[in-house]
Amino acid sequence: MELSEKTLQTRRIHEGRIINLRVDTVELINGKTSQREIVEHKGAVCVVPVLPDGQIIVVRQFRKPCEKDLLEIPAGGLEIGENPEACAARELSEETGKAGQLSHLFSCYLAPGYSTELIHCYLAENLTDDFGTPDEDEHLNVETYPLTELLAMCDDGRIQDAKTIAALNTLYRRQK
Repeated sequence: MELSEKTLQTRRIHEGRIINLRVDTVELINGKTSQREIVEHKGAVCVVPVLPDGQIIVVRQFRKPCEKDLLEIPAGGLEIGENPEACAARELSEETGKAGQLSHLFSCYLAPGYSTELIHCYLAENLTDDFGTPDEDEHLNVETYPLTELLAMCDDGRIQDAKTIAALNTLYRRQK
């Protein structure tokens, strides 16, 4: 059976700086119709910065939708038409320093049930402390931990950010 849905109508609800929201009326494979609320997102990158001693740089920042601070790997949104690796280098420089080497780890959809956001994850090595300028509305604390401690934080709930959990576990699996 071919799995698909035919879009019959699209209604734009919101056009924003970070996201757009639309409602699609779709025809299902059984001929019935349904509504799909879709968050359109330009995509993003995240980076696992590893220091020469094996420590991993993470950032702690307040996230308004969660109403708390979260410990995360550096990340940021793609600009329209921007190359993901170039975006990863820019975001890393803004938050923690420059990478001598970036390697693609994976790409994944963060919430494919309602969002188009595709995030590209990179490993950053051979770091320098050549910091750029964080975004004007971005306030964060930079912290470092060994991978084993970060994985324990994922297990006990101190890290609740999906991209960070996926990236750290991918890195651990690749090191085995």
